[in-house]
Amino acid sequence: MTATAPSNISGGARHVLGLSGGKDSSALAIYMRDRVPEMEYFFCDTGAELPETYDYLNLLEAALGKGIVRLNASRDFDHWMEVYQGTLPSPQMRWCTKNLKIKPLEEWLGEEPAISYVAIRSDENRLGYVSTKPNIKAVFPFREDGIDREGVNRILDEAGTGLPAYYEWRTRSGCYFCFFQRKHEWVGLADRHPDLFQRAVEYEEKVRYQHTAMQGRDYTWSQGESLHELLARRGEIEAKHEAALERAAKRSRPNLPLIEVLSDALDEDEDSAACVVCHL
Repeated sequence: MTATAPSNISGGARHVLGLSGGKDSSALAIYMRDRVPEMEYFFCDTGAELPETYDYLNLLEAALGKGIVRLNASRDFDHWMEVYQGTLPSPQMRWCTKNLKIKPLEEWLGEEPAISYVAIRSDENRLGYVSTKPNIKAVFPFREDGIDREGVNRILDEAGTGLPAYYEWRTRSGCYFCFFQRKHEWVGLADRHPDLFQRAVEYEEKVRYQHTAMQGRDYTWSQGESLHELLARRGEIEAKHEAALERAAKRSRPNLPLIEVLSDALDEDEDSAACVVCHL
């Protein structure tokens, strides 16, 4: 491996790697398993993860031969929603990212010097979350070692973990009600986890009817419409998705994994790109 720790981190620094439940961070954990034996793995648990995410984390623990620290045990999404007086997080106000991802990590590390391993691939042009605290420095092993999307898939296949099950219908990890979900992914949630879809609906209704400060305001998970309205359009959404899949398949090279075709098709949706803290 060519990736090295920053020179301004003194000896004895903690080595940490955050897992989102997604393929890139999972592949990086396996990639670093024997390269940095003292690595500490952590997962910021929002209390609103998909069952498939928890199942996959258990699989990863077996592959890594080491436990994954779960943060946020006492301050989950519901706690912070009350703090923010029932305001749903949104692309414009990502209080979930701040309070459920960034703050728990920085509190867990404290003021100790630490090296954070970030799962940005060599074929990506972005940075992901990099702490502004001077004691936390980031390194990018995949970028430095030239590991791209195909390399990530190969690491997971060779480790026997494969991809998380939610990739059959969703291309991102994160909360089941994440506001960055595309329309068709909301339909997928309704089909595969109707109980979780109903909980997401109840959050919308709670904001509208129970929180005094929010009464009369239309805060919704999917921009422009409530989940009830979205599901009422499922025929239209599914037809659009099927057409996008066909176009993506024609653009794709032969034997491309289904997840890549699905991702290409869903990228045609009008929703914004996901938060890089959550979905790696």
